Amino acid sequence: MPQRGPARAEAGMTRTRTMMASALLIAAALTASACDQPAEKHVPRKTLGQQELLLGLIPDQNIFLQRERYQVLGAYLSKKLGLTVNFTSLSRYGNIIEHFSSEKMDGAFFGSFTYCLARKQLGVELIARPVNPDGTSTYYGYIFARRSSGIRDFADMKGKRFAFVEQATTAGYLFPISYFREHGISDPRSYLGQSFFTGSHDAAVHAVMRGEADIGAAKNTSYDRLVQEDPRMGKDISIIAASEPVPQNSLAVRKDLDPELKAAVSRVLLEMDSDPEGIEALKKFGARGFVATTDSDYAYVYALAVQVGIDLKVYNYRNR
Repeated sequence: MPQRGPARAEAGMTRTRTMMASALLIAAALTASACDQPAEKHVPRKTLGQQELLLGLIPDQNIFLQRERYQVLGAYLSKKLGLTVNFTSLSRYGNIIEHFSSEKMDGAFFGSFTYCLARKQLGVELIARPVNPDGTSTYYGYIFARRSSGIRDFADMKGKRFAFVEQATTAGYLFPISYFREHGISDPRSYLGQSFFTGSHDAAVHAVMRGEADIGAAKNTSYDRLVQEDPRMGKDISIIAASEPVPQNSLAVRKDLDPELKAAVSRVLLEMDSDPEGIEALKKFGARGFVATTDSDYAYVYALAVQVGIDLKVYNYRNR
């Protein structure tokens, strides 16, 4: 299996300030310092152009656990940016595209497939993605089944029940559809006896464990976490196929977001792991840091979309 995750970005430099006696000299010193050291760390500014930053979240895991995680990150960002950072959780993956504009979001933590859709349809711009505790910043798509089912590959799946996540997910839909296409099955939904959407990666794993589905698809990070919580899952479920590595849920912002604010958000995230307060927030968030992310990191996802015949500009991502 390929190595996962790019190396973590190095932290920035620390800024010092010289105290001056008069107000005039203080202003002059600060101006000179800003010019001499553009890579200053975290400086809350009231001139960022807005008082709130609204970010969307896709239903990647249990919504209550997700809210708890991101509240920690939101509090840290709010303090460092000098504005209020709020999150809005969506009920479905595809909703992020519909609601991004209607709810006037400034950005969102997009899944890999929803990012590609948002890039083509909304022109969003990437900033960064979290680095996992193990040092990776990517995940794999898994196709899995209960060991007792006797299902070992695509040939055993004919007429069986398959638990997808959503049509707007890489691991939970795009990858398994590509898997079937690679094995000459042009219409996987007809090949299977039944298929349905669970709405989250966790739910897809549980559907197979409970016997509601014979086969499922989900990202390995969700599967691995559930196995850690309940080792019985690892004994009862076998992995049939795994995708290439895909970027973790990444923060991307609207294309017309104030450039200074965008740069400030990027700087704060990328330097969290060099700030004691940021390190504590990262521990609670469940990450080691953040790494800069670019559109080229999604080449594999774009290739999958082409392989299965999806036009990202007009794709109907609503579950059917």
